[in-house]
Amino acid sequence: MREFSNELRKIVIKVGSSSVSHENGGVDIERIEDLAKEIVNLENKGIKVILVSSGAIATGANRLSIKRPRNDISKKQATAAVGQVTLMNTFLKAFAEYGYSIGQILLTRMVETNEVMNFNAKNTINDLLEMGVIPIVNENDTISTYEIDFGDNDTLSSVVAKLVDADLLMLLSDIDGLYTDDPRINKDAKLIKEVNVIDEKLRSMGKDSYSNLGTGGMATKINAANLCMEKGIDTVIANSKDLKNIRRIVKGEEIGTIFKRKID
Repeated sequence: MREFSNELRKIVIKVGSSSVSHENGGVDIERIEDLAKEIVNLENKGIKVILVSSGAIATGANRLSIKRPRNDISKKQATAAVGQVTLMNTFLKAFAEYGYSIGQILLTRMVETNEVMNFNAKNTINDLLEMGVIPIVNENDTISTYEIDFGDNDTLSSVVAKLVDADLLMLLSDIDGLYTDDPRINKDAKLIKEVNVIDEKLRSMGKDSYSNLGTGGMATKINAANLCMEKGIDTVIANSKDLKNIRRIVKGEEIGTIFKRKID
């Protein structure tokens, strides 16, 4: 069983586009309901959860019955505006089934460097947590392009984890974890269960591989994990195909890859 660096009292869970959407970009209601169930179960145990969710662009394109824009930034922003509403309505209904409310928070990378934004975002998230509300964070795609171009919210989730002094960041997508090589090409590739140091050799193992919906590959997840390791926050990269992996990770089961700063 794994031992985490900190007692798990506050967790940031990031889900990728493929975790909340069908292949055609339509909202996967069943999976969102399952996700809500897992998060509520943690909340009922006294563990606070902040959810970072991707999927707005794919969902918006599906809602508008158009092909998902790939290179047109302004169209990506427009479809994200539509998709964000659809996603939040689905999350609202899913969490309401268990008597929980949600709060939407749209951030940009400026929250990391702007003291006023940082202060206000941190206070808002913490106040929501104290009220028993589930904060759901996404990048403000309509005015910012950073996560549209890079990372599928991987980097943003690490920024949020640092912002709220989280004890653990879970990066959940269609990737099992960090392998010694691309498992789709090399059948002998091995899953790395624990990482204590991120060096160039390890980064070379994270050559970007893209899903059909998301834009974030392993490289962005390694970068996100590195940002958290610097602050003493553990990061687990795991597959969201089975959302019960959330409870398994919290219990200490060796699911996916954990990034822990080595303690001398």
